Amino acid sequence: MIELREVRKRFGEQIVLDGVDFTVNDGETVALMGGSGTGKSVLLKHINGLIHPDSGSILVDGKNVALLKRDALAELRTSIGYVFQNGALFDSMDVFENVRLGIVNETQYKDLPYCRARVAECLRLVNLAPETTAKYPAQLSGGMRKRVGIARAIAGNPKYLLYDEPTSGLDPVNSDIIDGLVRRLSDELGVTSVMVTHDVRGAFRVADRLALLADGKIVLQGTPEEFRASKLEKVRAFLERDFETQDAA
Repeated sequence: MIELREVRKRFGEQIVLDGVDFTVNDGETVALMGGSGTGKSVLLKHINGLIHPDSGSILVDGKNVALLKRDALAELRTSIGYVFQNGALFDSMDVFENVRLGIVNETQYKDLPYCRARVAECLRLVNLAPETTAKYPAQLSGGMRKRVGIARAIAGNPKYLLYDEPTSGLDPVNSDIIDGLVRRLSDELGVTSVMVTHDVRGAFRVADRLALLADGKIVLQGTPEEFRASKLEKVRAFLERDFETQDAA
């Protein structure tokens, strides 16, 4: 379980998170939505300790992330897979080595036969052909790079998956592929997922619950049905703007 309680974060004079309460139950997929610059990615990075709050607490499996010492934080991170917005692949490494980096157990990482089998399985899970292992990031399309990033995130058998804008920069067809992949991995692997996204339609398709971040706070967290039924002005304005924008496109 992931739980943020009264989390506050500011950068200089800019208040980004202003008393955020946010909960993700075991086994569910939650989509975190909001306009550009509202702090969605900042919130996500608090969960695995990349950013520490000014105040408040972040609990993962009952452990307060911000208070963990280096070794304990490193141990916690072995249970969290992180999918970066731009894929964050290493250009000098082929796909095999990029995905292998996600194997967090040192003994397993040094076991080459295990790594070959594990990388092959992760590529299968994200619908990439076995021969993809020999390619370099520059040889891949944007959608393929995103999928390699997801393959790396699941290579260590994490309990949690954090997605930072997994469909950003993709065309509608590839966005649908990634959305379907997020849902399938949740079902097949039983992982608990948090997906930061700007794509409202994708969020409604993929998530068990949704959360809207605005003005430094979670305005509403609930099921897609609860969002559709909400009369809150900020919720209505956000949903109507995004659906209208996507319809116009």
